[in-house]
Amino acid sequence: MCFSTNLLLLRCSIHLHCEVDLMEDLVGTSLYHTDHSSLTLYHPLFLHLFLLWLMLQNHHFMLLACHCIIDSCEMHTDLLCWMKASSVENSFSGVLQLTDLDDFITPSQECVKPVKIEKKLGKSVAKIQIEDDGSYVQVNKDGGKQKLEKAKITLEDCLACSGCITSAESVLITQQSHEELLKVLHNNKANAEEQKVVVVSVSPQSRASIAAHFDLSSTEAGRRLTSFFKGIGVHHVFDTSFSRTFSLLESQREFVKRFKRKEQDSKALPMLTSACPGWICYAEKTHGEMILPYISTTRSPQQMMGSLVKGHFAEQQGLSPQQIYHVAVMPCFDKKLEASRSDFFLNEAETREVDCVITSGEVQKMLEEKNVSLKDVEPAPLDTMFSSVSEDEFLSHSGSGSGGYLHHVFTYAAKQLFGEEVKELTYKTLRNKDFQEVTLEKDGVVQLSFASTYGFRNIQNLVQKLKRGKSPYHFVEVMACPSGCINGGGQVKPLPGQNPKELLQKVEDLYKEERTLSPEEDTRVAELYQSWLHSVGEERAKELLHTHYHTRWRR
Repeated sequence: MCFSTNLLLLRCSIHLHCEVDLMEDLVGTSLYHTDHSSLTLYHPLFLHLFLLWLMLQNHHFMLLACHCIIDSCEMHTDLLCWMKASSVENSFSGVLQLTDLDDFITPSQECVKPVKIEKKLGKSVAKIQIEDDGSYVQVNKDGGKQKLEKAKITLEDCLACSGCITSAESVLITQQSHEELLKVLHNNKANAEEQKVVVVSVSPQSRASIAAHFDLSSTEAGRRLTSFFKGIGVHHVFDTSFSRTFSLLESQREFVKRFKRKEQDSKALPMLTSACPGWICYAEKTHGEMILPYISTTRSPQQMMGSLVKGHFAEQQGLSPQQIYHVAVMPCFDKKLEASRSDFFLNEAETREVDCVITSGEVQKMLEEKNVSLKDVEPAPLDTMFSSVSEDEFLSHSGSGSGGYLHHVFTYAAKQLFGEEVKELTYKTLRNKDFQEVTLEKDGVVQLSFASTYGFRNIQNLVQKLKRGKSPYHFVEVMACPSGCINGGGQVKPLPGQNPKELLQKVEDLYKEERTLSPEEDTRVAELYQSWLHSVGEERAKELLHTHYHTRWRR
C-alpha cells in the first residue's frame, strides 16, 4: 500500500481517532508510534479495521477523507463498490469534486472562499473552476458553466475540525478578526457622537506567548500591551485571570454537588471541564447526550469576563451593553466559536457578551502592521478593575497552563469531602505526557481519582471508556490542544530557526513565573459575589456564571 506522506487524515483528528484501545486489542499490537506522538495510521491492519468501523458507523464524510488519501490499496475497489451499492456516493453535496465522487471540502482544502450550491436531485458530477478574478464557476458535465454565489462561514456550523479555523488565519470569519477591532476604533475617531467604549480582555496564556516572542516577562508584556492598546484607542485592558477565579470557584462548588449526588445520578461523574470550546464543539456535534451531561456547566474565563463587562461593568459605568465593544485576546482560534454561540448573545440588548476574539498571533500581526516592536512601547500602569494584580504585578493560579482546574477542584474537594489538606499534588503520567492522573487515598482506599486529558487522541480514548462505563475518574480536565492552552493554535509562531519545543517551554515558564493566588483568597472576587451576584438573585446569578450545551448532530 502507498499513502500520502502528509497523512491528511490527521487534520480531521477530532473525528478520526476512533476506538484505539479496542482496535489495539483486535490487532494485538500498538497502533502508536514509538514516541506515542501520533497514531500509526499506515498500519495495514489499522486501516482495514478503521474503514470497517467507518462503514458500520455510517460516517460518510470520513469515508471520503480516507478515500482521498489512499493512492492504492487492495481494499480500494471494494470500498468504492460498497459505497455505490449503499448509495453513499450520491449522499454528498456537489461542493467540490476532488475525486470521482461528490466530495465535501476535505482537510486538504483551505476553507477561505466557500461557495454555495443549490442541491439538486440526481447524480452531480460538476467540477469547480476558479476564474482569473477569483470567482468560482461550476462546470457541468456537458461543458455548461454557472457562476457560484459566495457563501459565508457561520461559526454555528463549524466542526472545529482543524481544517480551517485552527490552522488558516485567512479564514473568512465574520466579525471575528483584528480588522474588526481596528474598524471600531476608526469609527470612534471619525464619529464622536456614536462612540463605543472599547474593552480588551487579555488571557494569561496569550500574554505569556507574546512575552516569549519579545523576550519580556509576562507582567512587563502586560504593561506594554496595555500601553499599545490604549495608544490606538482602547479604553480599558483587563486580565482574564480575574474572571478565571469565578470559573474555578464555580467548578469547585459544582463538583462537590455532583459528587454528593453520584449515587442518584449515573451521569453526575466524572465531571468534565468546559473551558475548551474545541472540546465542547466536538462533544456536541459528535456524541451529543451521551457525553454532554458529564460536562461542567461553568462558563469559561472568556465568557465569565463577558458577563462582567456587559453586565456589572456596563451598569457601573452607566452604559448599555450595546455601547461597549468587548474584545478578548486568546491563545486559540476556537474561542471565536465560543464567543459566537447563541447562548452568549444578549437578546434584549441585541449584542454579544464578547464581540470579537483575536488571537495572540493576531496581536503580533497588529504590531507588525503598525511597525511597532513591543519592546519599544513605553509600559503603562495595569488596569486593576477586572485584573488579578498586586503591586502592579499580575497574579495567577496554581496548576496547569490551562487554568489549573484539576489542581483547584482536587484540593477543594479533598478538604470539603474528606477533610484532607492537600499541599502538593503528585501527578502520574499514563499513556503519554498529555494524560496524567492524581489520586487521593485514605486508609488504602482511593477516595478521589482525577485526570488531565489533552489532545484529541487522549480525549477519544476517554470518551470511549465513558461509553463503555469503564472510566475510573471523578473529574477530568479536558483540553483539545496537546500541552493545553499554552500551546493553542492561535499563539505566536516560532521565529525562523527557533525550536518549537523550546519556545513552548519558554511560554510555560513565563506563564508559571507569576505569583499564585488561591481563588478563595481573592477578596475582590468575594466582594463581587456579594455586591453584584447576590443583588441579581440566585437564578440570574446562575445564568451569568453557567451555560448550557446542545446536541448538534452532523450527518
